[in-house]
Amino acid sequence: MLSSTTNHQINPAKRLAGSIRFPGDKSISHRYAMLAAIAEGRSEIQGFAESADCQSTLQCLESLGVAIERQGNLIGIEGVGLQGLRPSNQPLDAGNSGSTLRMLSGILAGQPFRSMIGGDASLSRRPMKRVIEPLALMGARIESSEGGLPPLAIEGGELKPIHYELPVASAQVKTAVLFAGLFAEGKTEVVERGRTRDHSEIALEEMGARIRRRGNTLSIQGKARLEGQKLFVPGDLSSAAFFMVAGLLVPGSVLTLHDTGLNPTRTAIVGFLQSIGGKVEMLNVDGRNGELIGDVQVSAGPLQGGTIPLEIIPGLIDELPVLAVLGTQTEDGLVFHGAQELRVKESDRIAAVAENLRKMGAEVEEFPDGLRIPGRQKLHGAEVSSYGDHRIAMAFAVAGLIAEGPTTINDSSCVQISFPKFFETLESVT
Repeated sequence: MLSSTTNHQINPAKRLAGSIRFPGDKSISHRYAMLAAIAEGRSEIQGFAESADCQSTLQCLESLGVAIERQGNLIGIEGVGLQGLRPSNQPLDAGNSGSTLRMLSGILAGQPFRSMIGGDASLSRRPMKRVIEPLALMGARIESSEGGLPPLAIEGGELKPIHYELPVASAQVKTAVLFAGLFAEGKTEVVERGRTRDHSEIALEEMGARIRRRGNTLSIQGKARLEGQKLFVPGDLSSAAFFMVAGLLVPGSVLTLHDTGLNPTRTAIVGFLQSIGGKVEMLNVDGRNGELIGDVQVSAGPLQGGTIPLEIIPGLIDELPVLAVLGTQTEDGLVFHGAQELRVKESDRIAAVAENLRKMGAEVEEFPDGLRIPGRQKLHGAEVSSYGDHRIAMAFAVAGLIAEGPTTINDSSCVQISFPKFFETLESVT
């Protein structure tokens, strides 16, 4: 493999083999940092994600008066309590991180001051109405750019508890409401349409919040006292997914992915790959800070393909680009619908995947909410674009491993957003 500042060349791989430890889970890192900031006492977070997105969260918290110590992936945070944040003297910069903007908005809604929060050009195109609506119902006054786009101006203050039914499944919106519920007097309830990742509930309970689940309804009691903790962040399963797919597709490959987060609300990718014949095993599973952690072993072999069930699409939303690549190599191809959310991620991921696969010689049918990718297709090396989107860059690095001839990924530096050492890690197992 050859790399430059903005482009990366991927050559076909003969075999992948070895063991990998992944960077800390982004979703968990964001939540631990935000809750540690408003807890009382010191928290130490081991394995904190070094991705640009999670660094944006830390920088926003520092701007709000939180003292943070960094030693590689060990982070120390001096909690200031629910009422200890201070207004920032400049707009908060979430960078490319929708997670930072949406979830931190729940905390800002409960502050007795005005905050401005925005991000880069990509984030400024991502709609925020889903999070604005419930926070406004709780009493926050929020101004946005036309169409509910960032930046947001959040006038926080006393909040009231609400009973809120999420219009679409969204862990980030659920989290924003639960975080805001910490500042409301009484019980805030959130009803989910479908189960989403539950890292927020686990972290809240771990740090002392009173939170309950009954069926699809979550409730949190306001004015809880959160306490600083020693926390461990498992390896990011979303990052591991690219290597799981690569290990299944490159003939003769065997990969072991160590200390990976195996929270049941995140393992839809494992179940789906197993359902189409993928040799994927979860080993040495144990619990830490309420989260399941273990090793994943993948071995190459034939894959059947088929239609991804609609009900598991929310749990696979981040993995769909690399699954589309996998679809080209299955017996029956791959079809999915219900993923219109991909149109408003860091890029239009449906269009980006379709365009890049066509450049590599594949047939693809594009729908407003999904794709159909016929199976048993040969890919040829090509020059493809990341569209500035880390998951598109990583998905087509996997495609390059199984293509005939070299593949060049333009603007590959965007992997810094979630997995800064992605290409080095890929190099280590080829």
